[in-house]
Amino acid sequence: MSPRVLLFTGKGGVGKTTAAAATATLAARRGLKTLIVSTDTAHSLADALDVEPGEIAPGLHLHQVDTQRSLERHWGELQQYARGVLSELGLDEITSEEITVLPGAEEVIALLELREHAREGRWDVIVVDCAPTAETLRLLALPEALDWHVSKLMPVGRRLVRLVSPFVRSVAHVSAPGEEVMSAGERLHRGLMEVRELLTGDHASVRLVLTPESVVLAEARRTLTSLNLYGYRVDAVIANRVFPSGGADEWREGWAAAQSRLLAEAEQSFAPLPIHVIPYLPAEPVGIDALAEVGEAMYGESDPFAAHAVEPPLRMDADELVLALPGADRGDVDLARKGDELIVTAGPYRRILALPAALARRKITGAALRDGVLRVGFSPGSESAS
Repeated sequence: MSPRVLLFTGKGGVGKTTAAAATATLAARRGLKTLIVSTDTAHSLADALDVEPGEIAPGLHLHQVDTQRSLERHWGELQQYARGVLSELGLDEITSEEITVLPGAEEVIALLELREHAREGRWDVIVVDCAPTAETLRLLALPEALDWHVSKLMPVGRRLVRLVSPFVRSVAHVSAPGEEVMSAGERLHRGLMEVRELLTGDHASVRLVLTPESVVLAEARRTLTSLNLYGYRVDAVIANRVFPSGGADEWREGWAAAQSRLLAEAEQSFAPLPIHVIPYLPAEPVGIDALAEVGEAMYGESDPFAAHAVEPPLRMDADELVLALPGADRGDVDLARKGDELIVTAGPYRRILALPAALARRKITGAALRDGVLRVGFSPGSESAS
């Protein structure tokens, strides 16, 4: 049985770590074996929970990535090869070690470890505190983007390495990558594709955290569009730091009224997704008891750990490709065809879709974006793509 995987993301500073920690704490209090992890290099989870990593409460475990050890385990051959080449070029061992710690490696390692945790069969719920939205979108787009490059380049790369290896040492005076290095790259690629399969599957979903502010709401709308573009399912929105209305002074009443208008706008933007509200608390919720109270208030009578009913954003049938892009405007979306690939751009984000054989042989007859759904029609029968 696959665990329920919940990813939390949002604009920096909106309280996504609090929402994630409160959800995990509530899950454990309800008797579910729960793991909470983070892909955010800030590691603020331990601060919010006011604990050290490990079993922090009955049924609740906090995991923090050990980047160096995991790097060696997941792509030690790649790192060792890179260090060797840099040493041959005259760099000392310490400098070579520092350079070969790849930018963004910690976030990627967190994804690979998430896959391993999901395979253990030990957890009912895995809660993931993601980085702010821009970093999260880049990270979640990585497996499919890498798949495209590896599928195109790896076979060529293997042949090329065999051809040029004898000349690299004599001309460039550095070592060419061997079979073990190429295999390590393929294992990394395979692992990331398994992560994508996990996170786009029926047991995983994303929860968007926002505060009732116009700038934050606008970014959350764009994030929903982008997550759908990449095939990830959003099942709820969490509105944090909401002022209660009534019995307040004039200053707070003004804030409450403004937030009420923005929450009404959010309900329209994100319908039919539920919006769970966290009230503006008199003090920062730190520690397991305080976070459990936030979780109870946030979800009320609903079951936040039940299976979601969100359809996959992408569907392909005999004559049509359908991609849900909620919140997207026609001016934001661009479509291009290149051989058996369809390139969809939504705002600053792009996805390359490999068409199945049944559609790859056909011409596109039309495309339209209506009510947040992109529909691309294909000619009937078997025709050459243009």
